[in-house]
Amino acid sequence: MQKFLFGLAITALLLGLLWPWIDKIPFGRLPGDIVVERENFRFHLPLTSMLLVSALITLILWLIRR
Repeated sequence: MQKFLFGLAITALLLGLLWPWIDKIPFGRLPGDIVVERENFRFHLPLTSMLLVSALITLILWLIRR
C-alpha cells in the first residue's frame, strides 16, 4: 500500500509540474464533451475524454498484468 501511495504522489507531482504543457493538448475538447456556457456560469463535462483515458489506463494495466 505504501508503494501505491508513493507512486500516486509522484504521479500527482509530475502532473502538477507538467500542467502548463499538458493544458495545451486538445484533450478535453473532443467531440462528445459537454460544455454549457451561460452568462456567469460554465459547466464542462469531458465525457469522451474520460472514456478515452479509461480505455487507455485499462489497456496499460492489462498489458502490465499479462
